[in-house]
Amino acid sequence: MTMNATIETAPEPDAVSQRLTFVLAAACGMVAANIYYAQPLIAPISAALGLSHAAAGLIVTMTQIGYGVGLLFIVPLGDLVENRTLICSVITLGAAALLAAGFASHALPFLIAALFIGLGSVAVQIIIPYAAHLAPAAIRGRVVGNVSTGLMLGIMLARPVSSFVTAMLSWHAVFFCSAALMIVLAAVLWMTLPKRRPVARMHYGELLLSMLHLVRTTPLLRRRALYQASLFGAFSLFWTVTPLLLASEFGFTQRSIALFALAGVAGVFAAPIAGRLADRGHSRMATLVALLLAAVGFLITHVGAPGSVLNLACLVVAAIAIDIGVQGNVVLGFRAIFALGHEHRSRLNGLYMATFFTAGAAGSAVGAWAFAQGGWTLASAFGLALPVAGLVYAATE
Repeated sequence: MTMNATIETAPEPDAVSQRLTFVLAAACGMVAANIYYAQPLIAPISAALGLSHAAAGLIVTMTQIGYGVGLLFIVPLGDLVENRTLICSVITLGAAALLAAGFASHALPFLIAALFIGLGSVAVQIIIPYAAHLAPAAIRGRVVGNVSTGLMLGIMLARPVSSFVTAMLSWHAVFFCSAALMIVLAAVLWMTLPKRRPVARMHYGELLLSMLHLVRTTPLLRRRALYQASLFGAFSLFWTVTPLLLASEFGFTQRSIALFALAGVAGVFAAPIAGRLADRGHSRMATLVALLLAAVGFLITHVGAPGSVLNLACLVVAAIAIDIGVQGNVVLGFRAIFALGHEHRSRLNGLYMATFFTAGAAGSAVGAWAFAQGGWTLASAFGLALPVAGLVYAATE
């Protein structure tokens, strides 16, 4: 069946108020957190479900698979289906999956629920282009930056929050609380968000096939996606390996590691700044700074003797620098690709996100392997190589 849509109008100057921007940013943070709650809880969850150490990684991997599938097959629907309905439906799916995960007492039901948690979490990537549609071109970067601040806060706070809740209650409580939050959020968004009907008139199959055409014919998409892939791969490697490093070199407990993770939250302030720079035409300069910050971040982790206070302080500074680079550059990418046309923003966003999300998954896998083989020296070498490769690529722009 062909889905018809009314032609959308240009956004009014006041179409996205500060209140609505805050609601969208908060929604992004709460939904994005669902992807990351389980990362620091692998040990207690796998023990409760009877998963072996070798299979414990599936707890996170299944959510990542679901998220990746959603990026390619659900997010593009933002160019076809009325956006408010789509956003609330996907969040409701995530709420149901979170409830199922909370009730799970065996591995298979939990892993299936984890897959659908990932699918439900792609609502974030429908919200961001939706916010870009509401914003006039002159302030689009600022609005997207502000909304993305919520996204990155959710990502960075999810790990310490889930660790603290589990320490006080249980890992089941993490999923139950998030499910309740998603139900309330879906209701609030349904009552708050204005409708947005896309202009596209095509079959779903045609929509998916058009994504291949967009990849081939949009060099700006490819360039921005590869810049962010180099940064997000390094970011994922850093946050996968540093908990292992902190436990082995510094004797950190789970609670101490959760506190260290809070250092990265400082990077969220890069998102609105990057948005404003992009609005003023400084995207190239800001991109180079983001890549340099990530590269320098990995270099300074070698300052001071391993396990020393100086070395720990440098790790904190590195976490902030890497997070600033990643969070600033992702907004620069959003601003660039969303300027290419409102009729295919969701598809462009799905492709953009899928590219660097794949790099992030690879960064995590390579980082864990490298740390096992050669410690932080080898792992950080891979981490450094990624933003350096991005800088070399940027020199060809």
